[in-house]
Amino acid sequence: MTTVYERRTAPAVPLTTRRSPAGVVLTLLWAGAAAVTGLWWVDTGSVVGAAGWLTGAGRIAGLLSGYACAVLVGLMARVPLLERRIGSDRVARWHAMAGRYTISLLVAHVVLILAGYAAQDHASLWHETLTVIFDYPEMLKTTAGTVILFAVGITSVRALRRRTSYEFWYYVHLLTYAAVFLAFSHQLVLGNDFNGHPVATAAWYALYLGVAALVLWYRVLAPVRLNLRHQLRVQSVHREAPGVYSVVMHGRRLDEMGAEPGQFFRWRFLGEGLGWTSTPYSLSAPPRRDLLRVTVKALGDHSAAIALLRPGTRVWAEGPYGAMTQDRQTSHKSLLIGAGVGITPLRALFETLPGQVTLLYRARGAEDLALGGELEAIAQWRGAKVLYALNGADGRRPDLSARSLRSAFPDLAEHDVYICGPHGFALDVYEALKDAGVRDSRIHHESFEF
Repeated sequence: MTTVYERRTAPAVPLTTRRSPAGVVLTLLWAGAAAVTGLWWVDTGSVVGAAGWLTGAGRIAGLLSGYACAVLVGLMARVPLLERRIGSDRVARWHAMAGRYTISLLVAHVVLILAGYAAQDHASLWHETLTVIFDYPEMLKTTAGTVILFAVGITSVRALRRRTSYEFWYYVHLLTYAAVFLAFSHQLVLGNDFNGHPVATAAWYALYLGVAALVLWYRVLAPVRLNLRHQLRVQSVHREAPGVYSVVMHGRRLDEMGAEPGQFFRWRFLGEGLGWTSTPYSLSAPPRRDLLRVTVKALGDHSAAIALLRPGTRVWAEGPYGAMTQDRQTSHKSLLIGAGVGITPLRALFETLPGQVTLLYRARGAEDLALGGELEAIAQWRGAKVLYALNGADGRRPDLSARSLRSAFPDLAEHDVYICGPHGFALDVYEALKDAGVRDSRIHHESFEF
């Protein structure tokens, strides 16, 4: 299709790269874990005997597990500082790591505490388990929460995750909120480190209430406000390539949403049975005051149904998210490398990034070049280059090795490189760029494989 978006010039302005706050955030998170461990240290006297050591270790694991639960939920809150400055894919990896830590600490807490209590009471582990669950206050709710957390952890294992639908994984994952709520009260009622310690108790309440406030605001109230204000609806759907469709949406004051080229939203199209699924799609053109566009490839039931959307369908959006924007730029030379539908955020960046810009588009054949006409038009008016890496007539893949990239771009190390495409492709290109001498700080990429 011919783009409905006006062309934006790319002014030659001084670069104002913003440093990622990732290091500061990680330092604060680990400092919090150290403070939680220090709480046990200050509150614990001498540890005597096997029962004392087991119970003490179980208490440490329990405190850290409770802290990790708060971190886990906080990373799910979609806080703009994290999503836009650090990057949604990186935050998702942190969340996955926090989940593994949480489950591991929870298992250690349960096993060590029960073993310590059993040794202290000279009882069997089975008898002690039943006693704790049914006789201790708040433990029935906590047991239910623990079972839910284990279920979330099991469904997040990569081998099982690939066998289940995104919708099933998503809704099971939402049960994390219920699990944390069910387990919270037992931490204060049975936690020796909080009994008689009002400052520690107040700090724990502040931690959990603060995280709950972030979730309420950024996952509930902010999206409601955004959608009531901007009233997004489908304007039209256009075929771009085999199995690839663009969805143009109109609304009110869309330029006030704060979206930038390279970013994405999580979309719910409230029609054709798509309203139950929230799926991330990148903007495939710079946002306008009255129009937004995404371009989608049919890779599953949800994306395949996009072609059936009717004009006027209501759209629910959350965002914008993502840090693969002009803010990452450190040089006046940029190379964009995209494959498949990964071309969509790069198409928006190709139009708007300042300086000398080259786009390298990887596809199987010419018929798979979605948005190719727009890319050629942009290259012509801004004096940029579009290069294509297509399979040969015999099906042979093009060479995108470090040597090949250095040959095509002798000054490659002086470029910022933006990558978007399938996970395997992005990983291979990333390794080739590193081998070619491009600094890690100049390689920018995001993945939607959450």
